[in-house]
Amino acid sequence: MVMTPELAKAMAQLTIELRRPIGVLLTRRGQVQDVIVGTELTLSSTTLTLFRTGTRSLRGLRFIRTQLHDQPISQEVLTDLAFLRLDLIGLLSVTEDGQLGNLYLAHLLAPNSTGQLFKVLKAVPFHNLTLMFDQFIEELEADLQQARAHYAIESGKESAILVSASVKSRSEQEERLAELAELATSADVTVVDRVVQRTPDGHQRYLLGRGKMKDVLIQTLHRGADMVIFDQTLSPAQLRAISEMTDIKVIDRTQLILDIFARRAHSREGKVQVELAQLRYLLPRLSGKGTQLSRLGGGIGTRGPGETKLETDRRRVRDRITHLERELTQFGRQQDQRRSRRDRHGLPVVSLVGYTNAGKSTLLNVLTNSHVSAQNRLFETLDTTSRRLRFPEDREVIITDTVGFIRDLPQELVGAFRTTLEELREADLLLHVVDGSAADIDIQITAVVAILEDLHLNAIPRLVVLNKCDQVSPARAELLCRRYGAIGLSALQPTTLRPLFAQLEAYVRSLPVGERQIAGLPLQDDALVLASRR
Repeated sequence: MVMTPELAKAMAQLTIELRRPIGVLLTRRGQVQDVIVGTELTLSSTTLTLFRTGTRSLRGLRFIRTQLHDQPISQEVLTDLAFLRLDLIGLLSVTEDGQLGNLYLAHLLAPNSTGQLFKVLKAVPFHNLTLMFDQFIEELEADLQQARAHYAIESGKESAILVSASVKSRSEQEERLAELAELATSADVTVVDRVVQRTPDGHQRYLLGRGKMKDVLIQTLHRGADMVIFDQTLSPAQLRAISEMTDIKVIDRTQLILDIFARRAHSREGKVQVELAQLRYLLPRLSGKGTQLSRLGGGIGTRGPGETKLETDRRRVRDRITHLERELTQFGRQQDQRRSRRDRHGLPVVSLVGYTNAGKSTLLNVLTNSHVSAQNRLFETLDTTSRRLRFPEDREVIITDTVGFIRDLPQELVGAFRTTLEELREADLLLHVVDGSAADIDIQITAVVAILEDLHLNAIPRLVVLNKCDQVSPARAELLCRRYGAIGLSALQPTTLRPLFAQLEAYVRSLPVGERQIAGLPLQDDALVLASRR
């Protein structure tokens, strides 16, 4: 049964004496886990620890609360049912003389085509209740298991709801969420929904309000999503507050980018840089729950300063960061040696820079007949790649491909990848590759230029290359080339690369034989006049 008559009568008696509702959380064995006085349903930290749940499982607890007025289940109670993933929730009416009245029950439903999240049962007098809880919960779990298996067959990978909460306009936020969706896809995450919320600047504990945050988490459960991804970077306090509110995985844009980098890093240097960035992001967000992180104290042999587990973790992270920084310094020395050898051969360097997924690696492959991975996804290339490009008269240049940029590039990544980005300082010419088909092309160009300025690379001559012109109309391609003074081409159509090849050849021919151009000197006028040669 849902609860024993003896327990129901005891709750009714206390309700009359206290004139306040009494609620009990019962385990599936019928044991009382928590007693709650009042209408607010808040689980204790012990209960949350013992009865954790996921996006597609129940918590294993049912909640029954008394009420002095015979009223049906409210939307607020149903929200608690969905948010806490309870097996069952009920309201038991108590008359003025302490007698048991009607019992209102509701339970969650397995994901279904109607989109219905829960079912409210018809109210019945407590003594007429015929619902057998053991059989009921067994059938409900079977439905959830079947729905879970169906979902796994359809998707086979993690899913997420994307959230943007800022003072920016809805159109700006939707534009950013479109890019966040591309990042999620690049991390093999299926996007099931997007939420946009305009909020005042920087006062929200959960970034969203508590009520809106609950709605998002319920929607996550309703859609069968595994996580919530925020477009904004969550502060340590916000991340801690949200993690205390739910068992669902919650990450931000920076964490998503770091995860993508961790997947794509292949070289030892790349792996070290990614791990360093992850640890720098993690350090201020380390937190602990429960008594396992409390200081030693009380009793003989336990007095003294001691050290919490949290402090131990932080110390280990700091030690690991120091070790990785030393390793990166060693990589920097090796790069200096490689650059010195290259300088002795007198080979000019042309570096490809640009927004992620603008087509830099594809362009490198076509120019140098290489086979660098160039899939159509964000941050496909992390490791620096250098190839030779030979011109007539035995003239050569080194073409270097580096990690792509993105707006609001996490500072953890900028710091960790500084050794890689230092490679750009040795470039004689920067080829700024732009995705001509991008809807936010101005924002992408501005983001790349801003990062180059932050790295003090804006003094190096720069040539703008408008890639993917085959994906826009000829008129628009011509307009964009005139606007940005760019060379229009499609890296997938080698015949369109002739103007670029001619400009690079003219640039190499302008250099004295056996000497490199000093970085920072302007190119000759004929190398800068791009649109007029088309």
